[in-house]
Amino acid sequence: MDELSKLIAQYGIYAVFALCMVEGDITLLISGALAHSGFFGDYSFFKVLFFGTLGGMVGDHIGYGIGRIFHEKAKHYRFYQMAQPRVERLIDKFGAFAIIISKYIYGIRAAMCIFYGIGKMPFTRFLFLDFISCFLWVLVLAGTGYFFSGAITSIIGDFQQIGIALFFVILFAVVFLYVVERYWLSEKVEEADPETIHKLEEKLHHVEEVAQEKLHDLTERLHLTRDAHRSEPPNREAEPASTKAAKK
Repeated sequence: MDELSKLIAQYGIYAVFALCMVEGDITLLISGALAHSGFFGDYSFFKVLFFGTLGGMVGDHIGYGIGRIFHEKAKHYRFYQMAQPRVERLIDKFGAFAIIISKYIYGIRAAMCIFYGIGKMPFTRFLFLDFISCFLWVLVLAGTGYFFSGAITSIIGDFQQIGIALFFVILFAVVFLYVVERYWLSEKVEEADPETIHKLEEKLHHVEEVAQEKLHDLTERLHLTRDAHRSEPPNREAEPASTKAAKK
């Protein structure tokens, strides 16, 4: 945790992006707390939300690319083989929505993305679902850090003590989150009733279809507009009087 704090302090929002590619929970908690004090400048929290989401998506897409390109070798990765039974159970139970909840289940984030790459899920569908997954993940964790930072600041009032207090608050939050995620949330999510999840998945699928239709219509309109401009004859300026006189 201390090393992560130093990296974020030294490289700012770019460290948040890079760290969220490989590790996210602690990074987002710390970043959310720092955002409350305006550490990243104007609109600090929105910067954390944007760069954290982007970093998480880049990391997930690397896993997806590994599964898609090196699918035969990826099947034999040890960590993937260990996580594969859990990943398959989640997908059987929750369908494509499993990628959204995988962020809250310990030890399967990378394996889930590789699995979808091996299974050759359409890239646009993976992109859409992964965006929702990463955005909610960053919003929840960074928001938790932001909330705790604001709460402790309002309680203490003495600015000189805030830094020490925040350290202990965030340390407690990280330990608590790890324990909850490792020993309670993972099991509860995997044991959850999939009926509600399937309803959410259907709604997301409908939103995705509408978005694809809108994008298709927009593309067609741009294409038709471009073709219309190409087919128009070039404008010919009126000939000067001297030219007309010469012709006569």
